[in-house]
Amino acid sequence: PAGRAAEEPPPPEPPAEQKSPPLPPAQEEFSFLPLVHDIIKCMDKDSQDVHQVLNELKNKFQEMRKLISSMPGIGVSPEQQQQQLQNLREQVRTKNELLQKYKSLCMFEIPKE
Repeated sequence: PAGRAAEEPPPPEPPAEQKSPPLPPAQEEFSFLPLVHDIIKCMDKDSQDVHQVLNELKNKFQEMRKLISSMPGIGVSPEQQQQQLQNLREQVRTKNELLQKYKSLCMFEIPKE
């Protein structure tokens, strides 16, 4: 029996896991300080690795620019955002008023158990 278990392929992953959205990057991935610290250390030691670390920092900046430009709503001006927020708040207020109005009509009997 133990020999047969080794021959069986691992079970396939469920499709739900394959379709799940990618996890957001860890907060450390947004920090430039470790790379800046590495650059300073390399410069203190007169190390030749400084060019490699500078390239890593440059690449991180490029990645962050790409990430920022792909964020939803990045093309919406602050004025448009304020207008959208005002519209949404008005919708919430109106819906709350309607909800209170419907509750006061007592059309629904709530069973008391």
